[in-house]
This record gives sequence, C-alpha cells and structure tokens, in this order.
Amino acid sequence: MAADWDGKSRGTVFGFKVFVFFIKNFGIRAAYALMHLPIPYFCFFSRKNVRGLFYYFRKRQQYSWLKSSVSIYKGYYQFGQTLIDKVAIQSGLQHKYTYEFDGIQNLQETLALQKGGILISAHVGNFELAQYFFEELDQKATISIVITDQDHKNIKEYLGSVVGRKQNNFIIVKDDMSHIFEINAALAQNKIICISGDRYMDITKAIEAPLLGKKAKFPVGPFHLATRLKVPVLFVYVMREPKKHYHLYARKVEVAYRDVNGLLTNYTQSLEQIIDKYPLQWFNFYDFWDDID
Repeated sequence: MAADWDGKSRGTVFGFKVFVFFIKNFGIRAAYALMHLPIPYFCFFSRKNVRGLFYYFRKRQQYSWLKSSVSIYKGYYQFGQTLIDKVAIQSGLQHKYTYEFDGIQNLQETLALQKGGILISAHVGNFELAQYFFEELDQKATISIVITDQDHKNIKEYLGSVVGRKQNNFIIVKDDMSHIFEINAALAQNKIICISGDRYMDITKAIEAPLLGKKAKFPVGPFHLATRLKVPVLFVYVMREPKKHYHLYARKVEVAYRDVNGLLTNYTQSLEQIIDKYPLQWFNFYDFWDDID
C-alpha cells in the first residue's frame, strides 16, 4: 500500500561520508562509478521498492517485462547520481555543472513581488537544488524546503559540517503539526516555500486524482495551503540531464480560492508531462498507486 511509506528515505550519513570522500579525492565521475556497487543490493534485497518500481514501469509506463527490469537498475543509478550531485553542489562544486532555466520570468516575477511564494514539486529529479537556481537570480532569495524525513535531517546536518555552513533552510513535517506554524512564519517573512505534492503518510489527510491513467493518493496539505494563502504558486521541477546538466522548469499556476481539487488536477497534469519526458527520474520507491497484489 502507498501508506506503507513511513516518511523515511533510504540512505545514511555513513553512505554520504563515503561519497563525499570519493568526490573530494577522486572526483565526481569516480563517485558515479562507485554507485554501481550498492545498486545490485537494492535490486535483489529491497523487494517492496523493486515491486513498486516494476509496477510503475510495467503498468503505468507500459514497458515490456525486460525493459521494466532494466529500467529499475537505470532508475536506481539515476537516483544515485542525483544524490552525488546534491553532495557535490552543496560542497561548492557548482561550477562543475551547467544549468538551464525554463520559465525564468515566472521566478523573477515571484521574487519581485516580495510576498513569498509556494513552490510545489515532486520526488522526481532533484528538486532540492531549486535553492541554487534562486541564488543565481537573487542572492537575497531564501527557500525553505519542507521535508518529511528525520533521517534526511541528519544527512543535511552532516552536509552542513562538510560545506562549513549551517543547513537551516528546511522545515520538517511533525506529528504535532507544528510545521504549519513554521511554514506560515516563513511566508510572513516573504520567504519561498518548496513543498512536495506527491507523498502522504497515515497522519495526514489525502485526496485522490488520476496520474498516468490510475488514481493515486496525494497529501491535501500543500494544496490546502496554496489555495488559501494569497501568495504566488508555481510548479517547479529540477531535472537531471546528460553531462551534469540540470534543467529547472517553473510554471506559474492560476489558483482559485479554496479549489483544492482544481489545483491538484493541474498539478497531476503538470507532473505527467515531466514524468513522460524523464521516466527514469520517478523516485517514489513504493506502491504509489496502491495497486500491487
């Protein structure tokens, strides 16, 4: 079931330490090569994750059995590359990458209003890198990323020690709902909030909408906030392309007050376009559609 996802993602501080060591001593390409070592382990022993990915490729993308199986490995590898890129860029190696803006005027208009804003993204590509795109546009721009993973917080703190600056630009979803106050406080300070619209847990309310031809559950929170707060709303995706190139897509959304379902429909249609273009960068490693026997 989709609800089996408990808010924690795979990956440990130790694993990041290994890749930081390789990046610093042997370079980014060597770290990419190293990624081939753990992937077979995940393919053979992470059964729930593999079943979720196989279903995505076989049923939702309509791939053949063979292509679906190969795509699982390729998908894991691309996910590993995004993790390495995240470490490298946060460690000051931004110049090793190239960047492309698609919808830059939407970002500029949002920043110019100085009202804050809500960026709704997904677990595709490398959406946490959005903050570096914004820094290129405006050094004063601040993005607070809403995450649902305590383990991820520990990794962020470790990366903060590596790069020599405190990683305090994230808001962690908590059982007591105190993160709502943090989000409101950030928006009151005209900050940009980046939140994922594609994962929910038992403690949150969920709403349904079709994605890739099958209904799935989505968290109501991001869409509830976006339709009630009078701030700009954008769909934003940061997708990895060959030769260490990142492509940011920013689409401004017309939001009707309290129309949660309308915004969700626009979101799933937008997400489908991205998934169709980058099918291997679907990084929801579980039974997203709650449709596996």
